[in-house]
Amino acid sequence: MPRTTNTRLTLHSSLYHQERPLSIAKVPDFFDEGHVPGYSIPAMTTFRGINGTEHAAAMGRRLLAWYEQQRRDLPWRRTRDPYAIWVAEIMLQQTRAEVAAAYYERFLARFPTLEALAAAPLEQVLKAWEGLGYYARARNLHRAARRVVHEMGGHIPPTPEALLLLPGIGRYTAAAIASIAFGHDTVALDANLRRVLCRLFAVDDDPARPNTQRTLEALALTMLPPGRAGDFNQALMDLGAVICTPTNPRCLLCPVADLCQARKEGIQNALPIRSTRTRHPHRDVTAGVIWDGRGRFLITRRPLDGMLGGLWEFPGGKRRPGEDLPDCLRREISEELDIEIEVGELLCTIEHSFTHFHMTLYAFDCLWLRGQPVCLGCTDLRWVTLDQVDAFAFPVADRRIIAFLRERQAS
Repeated sequence: MPRTTNTRLTLHSSLYHQERPLSIAKVPDFFDEGHVPGYSIPAMTTFRGINGTEHAAAMGRRLLAWYEQQRRDLPWRRTRDPYAIWVAEIMLQQTRAEVAAAYYERFLARFPTLEALAAAPLEQVLKAWEGLGYYARARNLHRAARRVVHEMGGHIPPTPEALLLLPGIGRYTAAAIASIAFGHDTVALDANLRRVLCRLFAVDDDPARPNTQRTLEALALTMLPPGRAGDFNQALMDLGAVICTPTNPRCLLCPVADLCQARKEGIQNALPIRSTRTRHPHRDVTAGVIWDGRGRFLITRRPLDGMLGGLWEFPGGKRRPGEDLPDCLRREISEELDIEIEVGELLCTIEHSFTHFHMTLYAFDCLWLRGQPVCLGCTDLRWVTLDQVDAFAFPVADRRIIAFLRERQAS
């Protein structure tokens, strides 16, 4: 929950208004469709007509020297505890370091050890993760912690191959944990680090392609100083975060600018190249704040195996073509809970962007009319007051509905 989202909230009230427009990154257009990359994988030692091994090793040494003087002060860099480093790397999936830092410290305060995390109910873990997005990360971290405690004697595996067997750990995360926490000599390459390598070696092919990724990994290995993989990987991370940024790289401050092939060729702003992005679909979704007439409203819990699994929400669902919003909400509530409601006024409209689609969420005041709620499309339900909702973990969009309800109550 990538942050996972951009959000714009429009409230149908003069009490509260916050708006942030969505933005989509512009992809550089430099090479034509018939472009053929100027390299071949077997020619690593003479990549781009230079001595790849010596040139790359020099970049690696220079990068480490820069990192020792200029590295960012991040909380997970002040520990050698594999568990803490593991938590950090999971949080850093799809999340910027400055955003993850505050959550990291609160999470470790709540679950200071692997055993504490494994013993905690999932509900508490999701609540501690609330707001960070991509909640599958929290569920998988919890599952993996229990597996390590119950099946591995509490010993986190030290190699990338063994780490890959745990839920929620892919190639990059496995390499990052193994190198930083255990000193394993391996390179950890995510999209940001591939961007840096595309520029350093002027790799003019899409880094999302498997062949290109293998090329970049081979190049990174030629840069890797033996025994320093953890620092090397973090040095590349910092270079990509503060200097070799997605747009307008700060080449004058780069410690390896004179060795960067893209800068020599004047194409650093055009790299990396990417395939044409597809436009994300849009969905209209309704949600009901269903009151019981005694100051309580209904919340439901999403299935664990779906998007936002295990989180609580205001019940509702996606609008069908040609369906008006109140009819959509009445139908969804009947299908999900087997009750009838009266749909009242529109409370607020929330624009929210997920990884693969955009959503407009319409939240309505509703009144429960008849029928006893049953879990047909959810795993649990509760009648709660506004004072009780902080005990439950909600997605970002639903938390904005709660914020509006509190503003209205305060008025």
